[in-house]
Amino acid sequence: MRIEKYEIENFEKIYRTSFINSLAGFRQAVLVGTKSSRGVANLAIFNSLIHLGAHPALFGLISRPDSVARHTLENILETNEYTLNYVRKNYYEKAHQTSARYDKDINEFDEVGLNEQYTIGFGAPFVAEAVVKVAMKLEDKISIPLNDTILIVGSIVHLELDSSLVGLDGYVDLSAAEVLISQGLDAYFTVNPIGRLPYAKPYLL
Repeated sequence: MRIEKYEIENFEKIYRTSFINSLAGFRQAVLVGTKSSRGVANLAIFNSLIHLGAHPALFGLISRPDSVARHTLENILETNEYTLNYVRKNYYEKAHQTSARYDKDINEFDEVGLNEQYTIGFGAPFVAEAVVKVAMKLEDKISIPLNDTILIVGSIVHLELDSSLVGLDGYVDLSAAEVLISQGLDAYFTVNPIGRLPYAKPYLL
């Protein structure tokens, strides 16, 4: 099967969205915790987490166009704080439910049955049930004019995870924690490792 650009553009909208989202492959399912300036906690699932660099430690998130209300984006821009939370596979239904379009004054934690957790000196809520919890500070907001999406760039403030997940070389074994990953907008999985390889160098003849 060969599909040309013009054919993709002529797909029915919902079909095209599902097709392109799932074509991008498997991605980390991350619950983003924020709090509005009015003190209302918000929780939303994202599958667009991007590693931007380790020195300094930066992650990116893609937010869809703000032509409609985007409570997570609004809260991040208001407070400059948010959290990234990885949950185990058994929470996939609750995680998915956070994608529903609740009103701004609704606390999604309460609605989906997950619990808020806070650390001293940081205002955004963590998911208490998460196996990896990362506190983030907004560093930049980059508009992408081609499709009006927004790249949220943040730096790690602090994080919390079980020390047993961290190897001697710093490798974080997320598969051991059975963290949730996603494909497209509504499919969820866990991963099984097949191996790790040493840093690749050119073959010497």
